[in-house]
This record gives sequence, C-alpha cells and structure tokens, in this order.
Amino acid sequence: MSKFLKLFSNRIFVTIIWFGLSFFAILKQALHQHINNYYIYKYTFINLVHQVNLYAPQPKYFLDTNHYGPLFALVIAPFTLLPDTLGSILWVMVNAWVLYQAILLLPLSVTQRTAVLLICAHELMTSSFNVQFNPMMAGIIVLSYVFIRRRQDFWAALLIVAGTYIKLYGIVGLAFFFFSDNKLKFILSLIFWGIVLFALPMLFSSPSFVMQSYYDWYASLVEKNALNATSTMQDISVMGMIRRIFQYPQLSNLIVMVPALLLFGTSYLKIHSYRQAPYQLLLLASTLIFTVIFSTGSESPTYIIAFVGVAIWYMNLPRPVTTLEIGLLIFALVITSLSPSDLFPKLINKTYIKPYALKALPCFVIWLRIIYEILTRNFNRQPVYVAQ
Repeated sequence: MSKFLKLFSNRIFVTIIWFGLSFFAILKQALHQHINNYYIYKYTFINLVHQVNLYAPQPKYFLDTNHYGPLFALVIAPFTLLPDTLGSILWVMVNAWVLYQAILLLPLSVTQRTAVLLICAHELMTSSFNVQFNPMMAGIIVLSYVFIRRRQDFWAALLIVAGTYIKLYGIVGLAFFFFSDNKLKFILSLIFWGIVLFALPMLFSSPSFVMQSYYDWYASLVEKNALNATSTMQDISVMGMIRRIFQYPQLSNLIVMVPALLLFGTSYLKIHSYRQAPYQLLLLASTLIFTVIFSTGSESPTYIIAFVGVAIWYMNLPRPVTTLEIGLLIFALVITSLSPSDLFPKLINKTYIKPYALKALPCFVIWLRIIYEILTRNFNRQPVYVAQ
C-alpha cells in the first residue's frame, strides 16, 4: 500500500498521467475527426483575416457557432498553419501544459502541487476529449493570482485583460486586486493592455470589422444565454440545477446570482489576512469554482476550471483533514469528475446527473464550505506556504 501511495505522489508519474490522459483523449478524437470545436476555433482566425462574420453559422466547415472574442483568433492562429489532426493534438497538449505550469507556480509544497495535478487529471481529460480552451482559461486565472502575488502586476493585467477579451471568464482575475502591492500600477497596466489587446486583432483584419465583431460577439452571447436554459448540455450551474430539479425554467439568474455575489464578497472582510497564502489560496479556489457554478454557459468540459479550485481547497486545508472534508472531495471526484465517464454507471448519469445538472452540486457544497472557512479560520496563526 505504501508503495502504491508513493507512486501516486511521484511528480514524474503524475506528470505522465496528466499529459498521457489528455493525449489519449485527443488522439482518439483526432483520428476519428471528432474535433468540431477545433474547427470552430480554426475558422475564427480564418474568418478574421477574410473579414467574415466570426459568429455566423458555417455548416460547411463546423457545427454550432463561435462564442469567443476576436482576440481568440490570434491565440489559435499558429495552430491553423498545421494539418487539422496535428493542430488539434498540439492545441490540446498546449492547453494541458499551460494549466500544468500554472499549478506548479502555486505557493504550495511540491507534494501538494503534485496532488493538485493528480486530483484534476481526469477532469482535464474530459475537457481534452472536447478539444476545449477551458484548461488554458483555468491556467490564465491561476496565473493572474500568481503574478499578482509575485508583484508582477503588469503581466497579471495582461492575463486578466486577455482572458476577458477571449471568454469573459478572465475578468474574475480582478478578485485578486487587493493582493497587489502597487494598485496604481495594476490599474494603469489594465488600461494599457485593454487598449493594446482591443486593437491587436485589427492588424490582421480592419478596425471596422473588429469593432463590428465585438458587437456581434455580444449579440451571440445574449442569444446563447437564452438557449442555455433549455439545453441539458449547458447551464450546468446552480441556477440550472434549481431550474431542472424544481421544473422552474423561468427562474431569474439574479435571484441566485445576487446572494451568491454578496456571499462571495464577505470573503474580503478578512482584511488582516490578505497577505496570508492560505487565505489567498482559499479565495483563489472560491473564485475558480464561482466562475463555473454561477455561469449559465457552463457545460461539462468547463468544470476543469472549478475542479482546480476544488483541488486547491483540499490541499490548502489544515492537517489532519476531517472526515467531512474527505467526504466532500470524494463526492466531487465521483459526481463532478467521474459521472460523464465510462467509469460511472451510465443509467445514473443519464437519469439523474445530466437531466438535473447535478455535476454542479458537489462544487456548490464545497464553495459554501470555502466561504465558511474563509470567515472562520484564523489565518494569522498558520504558517505561510513556501513554494519548493
């Protein structure tokens, strides 16, 4: 048993699992040409260059429509130069690498960071199966915090603005604003990158087309938000869960979102704990989970973002952990991470998990636990984690 535990705490072995599962997932999809999301991404850049509406359906090339901002076209651009099979594989592996590097920079011990990777590896594979951008988005949010903590506000601002222009989720990096030692520099950096990254796609297209694209992007997001409530693939959120369990599709998002935001805001009452790494990590975990469970656009592959938060929360707990905390982690691993896979009974997933958006439930419970922990834990008596 000890040898088994030692193996799964070995950084090299866990790294192989991390990249190996994602490689297996995308290789299977690419060889069977099940890479529709990659085609959507690819044509975002092609359409930008040729000034074709970035959000119009193009059934000749891909199903569904694009919902990423114009800046995303430049992120995917290098991959479009490659054959689709190779490009999609490299795209998924780069996403896995960005999140991997972000986790390695967290102010945790080597053992703790390795455990975070292990806890998230299966959820990463789910995102990789869908050729998603979400692992990179999770990495962007984590790195926003890491750079602020390292007093690299200029680069933190770059990631926050880039993440916002790509998928809006990046704006949650502002949750770490109060950790900055030079808030004026941070604000000025946000303004600088806001201007630069807004204009950057214009170099590959035209100012008028890019301006129109931002308007079209807004319209596409409004339309998608209206459709999410009727889809079992989207709105895997707290609101979606309530809507489906109680058969109340007309539920206003604000009824849930406003109390959630107020509850999230209470985390900032611990002013004297702002410099403590355990407090910062709890807020990071809360932010990662909040971003997903209170978004109507959340789908199963989006939960890699939330699950990084779950893993950070668990590894940031005071030792020894309680039975309740172990139970919450197992609850999340089984219902959130494993339920979409072949390792979970398909009948239960098809009958209960998917129809009622129960994938969100463990993350919601853990998020509430994190808020409680932030408000009640005495961070000033605990040692600050030092990265090794």
